[in-house]
Amino acid sequence: MKTVFAKTPMLTDNVMHYCPGCTHGIIHRLVGEAIVELGAAERAVGVAPVGCAVLAYNYFNCDMVQASHGRAPAVATGIKRVRPDAAVFTYQGDGDLAAIGTAETIHAAARGENITVIFVNNAIYGMTGGQMAPTTMPGQVTQTSPYGRDASVAGMPLKVCEMLATLDGAAYIERVSVDSVKNIRAAKKAILRAFSCQIAGAGFSMVEVLSTCPTNWGLDPVGSLGWLRDNMIPYYPLGIYKNSQGD
Repeated sequence: MKTVFAKTPMLTDNVMHYCPGCTHGIIHRLVGEAIVELGAAERAVGVAPVGCAVLAYNYFNCDMVQASHGRAPAVATGIKRVRPDAAVFTYQGDGDLAAIGTAETIHAAARGENITVIFVNNAIYGMTGGQMAPTTMPGQVTQTSPYGRDASVAGMPLKVCEMLATLDGAAYIERVSVDSVKNIRAAKKAILRAFSCQIAGAGFSMVEVLSTCPTNWGLDPVGSLGWLRDNMIPYYPLGIYKNSQGD
């Protein structure tokens, strides 16, 4: 019988700990497939964050390092400078990357560190109970913004792709989503381009992935995909924000 689909060897057989309907599993698979297709599996090194993906090291079948909260780009920088031949990536949520790790992210991009960042944005703090995050949208209800985010008090959300695209050291910046088959396929292409950018030595690359959090959004899995599509994509437009390679 012909095999038409199989799990990527970059993923382990670990039992999934993410909530039902969470799209971390999809993103894990896309990252794993991209690394294998680029022939980088044997030299891949991942950096796990703090947050829902804190246990990412249990899923990726490669060397993994656990970083302190927000410090994954700094850890990845050290690894890449010591092992320039390695395919180094961080896997971070919005609370990790865009809050306590903002400085590490911005300066790694500004320096043009030749690493790849996978940024999972679900507009909320997932693991710690659903608090307002730097990416929580105006009017969005969370545990700490029960009447919706008030920009006059909490300020406006960070749009990370738009911000990093202004930096000279950033080589490839794209925002994608995993709410549909079409967008999942586009996300895979973006992740491939980001790793290809690193392999070519072009500099810092990041793919922001709009993701769901059914548990803290108070929605079922199908409803959360619709909410992402109707609310997040209009506020966080998909697309390539910078591509110094031009391909």
